Amino acid sequence: MTKTPMLSRVADSLYWMARYLERAEHTARLLDVNLHSGLDQTPSAAARRWERLLVTLHSVPPDCGATPYAITQALTFDTANNDSIVASIAAARENARQVREQISSEMWEQINRLYLQVRRTSMHEMWSGEPHVFFRAIKEGAHLFQGITDATLSYDEGWWFIQIGRYLERALATATLLDGHFGAFDTGADDLAAGFDYLEWVSLLKSCTAFEAYCKVYTASIRPEHVVEFLLLNADFPRSVRFAADMIQDAAQAIGRASATRGTARVERLAGRLRAALDYGQVDEIMADMHAYLMSVRRMCLQVHDAIYHTYISYSVDTMLG
Repeated sequence: MTKTPMLSRVADSLYWMARYLERAEHTARLLDVNLHSGLDQTPSAAARRWERLLVTLHSVPPDCGATPYAITQALTFDTANNDSIVASIAAARENARQVREQISSEMWEQINRLYLQVRRTSMHEMWSGEPHVFFRAIKEGAHLFQGITDATLSYDEGWWFIQIGRYLERALATATLLDGHFGAFDTGADDLAAGFDYLEWVSLLKSCTAFEAYCKVYTASIRPEHVVEFLLLNADFPRSVRFAADMIQDAAQAIGRASATRGTARVERLAGRLRAALDYGQVDEIMADMHAYLMSVRRMCLQVHDAIYHTYISYSVDTMLG
């Protein structure tokens, strides 16, 4: 029997629904950690941390100044900023609406509930109350949506497009976060040792919800090379880049098996190359030129993204023949 490929518009919406929701959760997590960590830092150290956050999230300082309030407002509620939490959740909801018949009722209800929750909250209300409670609700809302997806949706081609979108976004975000953090130093061991700040490295781990998982592997001894190894190369931690690469490859292979589209081998090959780069990576070699390695990981992720679009979403008629 000839397989019928998923409509490109459906694949596109499921893919971006997952990416936008993952982006909103990532931004909420970083803002939450930054606001808490700033309480234990000097004003100059806190200012550097906020500057690093803007770099990590590819944002520019607000026109009214790079104060914690202004940055939080821009990254949370500014609808003119396409990467703000509110804009990302709205985009995820719109993509879900476009494929309403392809997702479960429970998924739609959860993403709609999360959207209404953030739209009902103002910056003044959040800032004057408990910002941690607000950001925790965003994170838990995204986690609940992921759990509902896994519990109510058939593990077919659509489910795998959601997975590949989620984990591509996660791999890109974690690699960029690491690059922004290590960019504060030269990559030499002496520079890292001279710039070592226990709270900074703990905050980096907490920004990936990784502190407790890290301690189970390395105890509470925080060393830069161990942090790199854990967040980049650990195969078991769900927010490591290696774990994301494994999921990207699994998704690429599953979509290829389910699709009759020509060119699936290119997506699988690029996903396999990404996984191999992390599977065989050595932390000492990586730290010799951290920025170059992380940029290479980002390029490979973007190549997978481009291949997905060329093969499944913006393909030509010839692509379908085979």
